[in-house]
Amino acid sequence: MNDTITAISTTLGVGAISIIRVSGKDAISIVNKIFKGKDLTWVDTHTINYGHIVNNDEIIDEVLVSVMRAPKTFTKEDVVEINCHGGIATTNKVLELLLNNGCRLAEPGEFTKRAFLNGRIDLTQAESVMDLIESKSEQTRKVAIKGLNGNVSNMIRNLRQDILEGLLAPIEVNIDYPEYEDIEVMTNQKILPKLIEIKEKLNKIIKESENGKIITNGIKTIIIGKPNVGKSSILNKLLDEEKAIVTDIEGTTRDTVEGSITISGVSLNLIDTAGIRDAKDIVEKIGVEKSINLINEADLVIIVLNNNQELTEEDKKILNYAKDKQVIVVINKNDLEKKIDESEIEYQNIIYTNTKDINGIDSLKNKIIELFNLEKLTQDDNNFLTNVRQISLAKDALNILNEVELGIVNSVPVDMIEIDIKRSWEKLGEIIGETYTEELIDQLFTQFCLGK
Repeated sequence: MNDTITAISTTLGVGAISIIRVSGKDAISIVNKIFKGKDLTWVDTHTINYGHIVNNDEIIDEVLVSVMRAPKTFTKEDVVEINCHGGIATTNKVLELLLNNGCRLAEPGEFTKRAFLNGRIDLTQAESVMDLIESKSEQTRKVAIKGLNGNVSNMIRNLRQDILEGLLAPIEVNIDYPEYEDIEVMTNQKILPKLIEIKEKLNKIIKESENGKIITNGIKTIIIGKPNVGKSSILNKLLDEEKAIVTDIEGTTRDTVEGSITISGVSLNLIDTAGIRDAKDIVEKIGVEKSINLINEADLVIIVLNNNQELTEEDKKILNYAKDKQVIVVINKNDLEKKIDESEIEYQNIIYTNTKDINGIDSLKNKIIELFNLEKLTQDDNNFLTNVRQISLAKDALNILNEVELGIVNSVPVDMIEIDIKRSWEKLGEIIGETYTEELIDQLFTQFCLGK
């Protein structure tokens, strides 16, 4: 990190302004080479300076240049931001001059990576930066802000401190200084109550985070069923647009059709699939196979049945495909004569809908809100682990503590118990970046956008 990096931090295109960011020990001196105005090497920190970007005697653009000196910057390095007029040609020309005068083009996420490596933020805060950029709803934004403000980090740090003070430190004192008679002897029986208390805290965090992840990632929802039961009509009605082609011809939908809506502040990512049946057409057959495979990736499976038809063997197969998933069975076309027998359906969440009435699918929206407890979820002021990486590490830490509890029951020596407790403590450290590998950091920050 000894070099100075630069990148365009705003979307490249026609606009009022573009911002080009520079960070590193030579940031101010490099920008000063191409800036005509005040001598930037002498201006006060956190000031905005009017002038021009020049290439020798040629004026490239009229700009405002923000100068921020280390360590009170995002990266804890000297940072300069050039606010120039928006436009591809102008922005690229300024970037070109910076590269010609000693800057290196930043990699995706490298500014945030430097902020992490320089101790400005931890890993959960770094991931919250990207969550904030990508947030598509008010609830997602609120969760990201909490992570960015350090709420999630503090939650994990407090839990690690509980493990350190309540378990690790007393055990290690016993191991390292057995000759001191006034030290309380840590036995398995004395460790167990504190261990159970920490496990309960961690389990609560994981459960709340599994729900909270819905706010960040949305609910991936697959609509499946036989041809002509109204899947595409339901999708169109939910999206309030004619996204999918609807006809009376079976097999009209041969590939997935996708769209997204917000329900109670949470994104519902909808995928309408090809009707599932024993297809003869090769293209339709591929679509059917894709529909079945998508079920495994779904958070919610909406199975659509026809109110005007008796349950068929194909319907029963479809119902069985989703037996390990959250399922809502939608009996569609309730404006027609009822012929289906819902006692043959094993799922509990069964609703009736139609796509003819204005409010024909409100029951479906209400059932989704109820099933995922969305109203309570979006009103709670909880702090969540917000992604798979964080939740997976928390689960690893909990599994290790479960092994510790089993070891206590089986009278495993305290010094062996201590090794596993420390492993759990280190797993929690990986969530916030107290412990990490170079491969993890490289992989994590490459997912960021360029210039952030």
